[in-house]
Amino acid sequence: MNRKYDAIVIGAGQAGPFLAARFAAADKSVAIIERHLFGGTCINTGCTPTKTLIASARIAYDARRAHSYGVELPAASVAVNMGAVQARKRRIVEASKTGLENWMRGMQNCTVYKGHARFESARSVSVDGQVLTSEQIFINVGGRPRIPAFPGIDKIAFLTSTSLLELEDLPAHLVIVGGSYVGLEFAQMYRRFGSDVTVIEKEPRLLSHEDPEVAAAIQTALEAEGIQMRLAAECIQLAHDGESVTANVQCSEGSPRVTGSQALIAVGRVPNTDDLGLEKAGVEIDHAGFIKVDDELRTNVSGIWALGDCNGKGAFTHTAYNDYEIVAANLFDGNPRRRLSDRIPCYALFVDPPLGRVGLTERGALAQGHSIRIGSRPMTRIARAVEKGETRGLMKVVVDARSNLILGASILGVGADEAIHSIIDVMAARVPYTTLKNTVHIHPTVSELIPTVLGELGPTTGGPL
Repeated sequence: MNRKYDAIVIGAGQAGPFLAARFAAADKSVAIIERHLFGGTCINTGCTPTKTLIASARIAYDARRAHSYGVELPAASVAVNMGAVQARKRRIVEASKTGLENWMRGMQNCTVYKGHARFESARSVSVDGQVLTSEQIFINVGGRPRIPAFPGIDKIAFLTSTSLLELEDLPAHLVIVGGSYVGLEFAQMYRRFGSDVTVIEKEPRLLSHEDPEVAAAIQTALEAEGIQMRLAAECIQLAHDGESVTANVQCSEGSPRVTGSQALIAVGRVPNTDDLGLEKAGVEIDHAGFIKVDDELRTNVSGIWALGDCNGKGAFTHTAYNDYEIVAANLFDGNPRRRLSDRIPCYALFVDPPLGRVGLTERGALAQGHSIRIGSRPMTRIARAVEKGETRGLMKVVVDARSNLILGASILGVGADEAIHSIIDVMAARVPYTTLKNTVHIHPTVSELIPTVLGELGPTTGGPL
């Protein structure tokens, strides 16, 4: 049996439900198809569960160092009940997931299908034995952890960022392959829970996309908590060693072998596009499986859009939601058109201290030929950080010397994930850095030092003025 809709949305992640709601509110019939869990990565295996676990880990960390604040609490008496930690996480995740699903199922003009969607043509999708048709189809299928072809990986029972979230027992020694955003958040989290942790990274340093001094400061902070780093690891091989997991590595320093109780593979993600039947619709993908889209998220096939992680234009909840905003605005609101190229890249790394990032790094700005000025200040010179006893990190702002526009910033330190937004807003407004420099901020805060940093810009470097 065929059913026709004004719109079909495949996937109930961050973008899909809100786009479906927009159609429904416009008195348009819409079908939304979800094969597994409502809320996608963010609610089920990403932001919500990981940040909930990070919060529990932070409490354990604070309890162990309470004496440094004059609070007498023997560090040896601090114990982590992983069953209770996981139960708290599940309550929070379940409330978000159930709330979203109930909202969708109770929405007028919206029909929810539970099952695996596959394209039958550019205008039809099959699910659960039915064929749905529409002139407008929106793909929002997200991604999953990438499993690399390391020698021996098929012989061990490894963990991913999804399966680790369900672990009830604390690993004695967690070996993490991958020294980037996901791997480092889990590294610090499990170290604070009480596990020994070793991070293996094939690059010569952590976080190769960040400026070197930022990455070095993060590494220093993690190593201070007892996390072992094995950098420049080549020819990674995995094997069982009795009840343990062994990673053979060739590093410039240290033993050629790392042995732990469990191994987490955290080396990126791949889009969930390989089993959608995209070839039947004629939708093009790139070499990595991401769906190719234009500046308004349209695929090469008229009437089909791709939103969220599956289009490779941003692997974050906030970029997926912005994809929805772009598509909905262009479909329902008319002029002015909204475009992907208007988006300023921004994100946070939720280690402790957190890293807030926006725009270009110093290296990125120079590579693009900008003539730049840099403002920088360590967190040790920020009163609020000193008062809170959290002085790790730094602020760094990159300014175009010709236009005086802010090109990018890195804030690593207490409150950085919030403080970065003042810079994001100024960049979005496209006003010169002096607007922010001359703005009065509240004392004592971390954000109040941003104008100070902007008032201490260094000399011009880089391309010609």
